[in-house]
Amino acid sequence: MAIYQFSFAGSACIGVYSLTTDKMLIIPGWATLRKAERLEKRLKVKLIRTMIGDSVLAGALACANSNGILLPHFVRNKEIETIQSVFKGNMAVMKTRRTAYGNMVLTNDHGAVVDPRLDTSEIKEISETLNVEVVPGEIAGLPYVGSLAVATNKGVLAHPLLRDSERELLEGVLKVPVDVGTINCGIPYVGTGLIVNSYAAVVGLLTTGPEMFIIGHALDVVKEDE
Repeated sequence: MAIYQFSFAGSACIGVYSLTTDKMLIIPGWATLRKAERLEKRLKVKLIRTMIGDSVLAGALACANSNGILLPHFVRNKEIETIQSVFKGNMAVMKTRRTAYGNMVLTNDHGAVVDPRLDTSEIKEISETLNVEVVPGEIAGLPYVGSLAVATNKGVLAHPLLRDSERELLEGVLKVPVDVGTINCGIPYVGTGLIVNSYAAVVGLLTTGPEMFIIGHALDVVKEDE
């Protein structure tokens, strides 16, 4: 498993624009095909080039694991069709006023921790779609668990102010070791600048050597030359 540095149109916030699981990668269509195919090869997944609700913020708006994907209510039919042409798992278009499910849900193939403000019906639908146990929780005392951490089937990297009780919850639900760190030269919202699955990690271009060392330890990855 390897770790690479990357940027989209000069932005190091790569996790905001893209979403990956062990099976697929969603990247907005404006990303060059060359860059998209490079990520596809490194992450060892099938590529999906699409917007989400005509927005480039796929990583913030959608959330997925190997079993299913959550999409906001304003996703377009053509975008759903594009995703379904590649990804054969469960799909839920969430019919609520909430939209940023990438920020509200932290998941791998073992479990999910979600924004505690989600109601019971939303939590049930998330559990059925992702086919995992879903538990409300916080990271660093904040509800935006999907932007405050990343999770794979090997480990979790979370906000450096993670509390002991929160670490215990994450490890119990996601069933992997949890570590803390930052990305892009000190940014604690690690989900905004990190794309990762069981095969590789891709970090924002501003991520420092010490940060990559911590990421490598937490997620079982190693730095590779470009």
